[in-house]
Amino acid sequence: MYGVTQALSTPTLSGSSADFWITGGPAYTGGYYFIEQPTVPNPVSYLRYEFDLYVPSQYATAPQALEFECQQNSNGYTYNYAWQADYASQTWRVFNYTTKHWEGTSVAFSGFAPDTWHHIIAMYHASGTQIIHDSITVDGVTSPVNITHDALFTGNGVELTNAFQVDLDGNSTPYQVYVDNMTVTLAD
Repeated sequence: MYGVTQALSTPTLSGSSADFWITGGPAYTGGYYFIEQPTVPNPVSYLRYEFDLYVPSQYATAPQALEFECQQNSNGYTYNYAWQADYASQTWRVFNYTTKHWEGTSVAFSGFAPDTWHHIIAMYHASGTQIIHDSITVDGVTSPVNITHDALFTGNGVELTNAFQVDLDGNSTPYQVYVDNMTVTLAD
């Protein structure tokens, strides 16, 4: 079972955070949440996904992974811009939507320090029918990656979403994290 509780007054930076929680289920499954954004007809030339994340100390090592993405459907193609903070491999990974696999990057991940807010910025863009993961910034440290994947022709209509996901570990350990100041900035 999983869910999200919104408009929390603590912990928060803005005065209103969201609690993403998962209480169990099959090992390695997750709770996926997405928000519809105003549609953009052309592939984005600039996409910035930004938020603050807080992991309570009692859950500091509970996640298998934390994931976030923006996904755009344009001209029949699906452009998937996804990152995963993978606790198991201790790396930041990106999702290849065409092969449906997570791929490692050169960016190390050692978990988020508990009981503190972490500022995360992911930068992306499209070029024709290609997706480019430009960089990931965590707490002011930017790691350029410049990873390119092909968009997948799906025939889907125009749509833009942003999402957040909490993933269970092999023991289905329950946990929760808080997200605040989530914004998506783009240009087509």
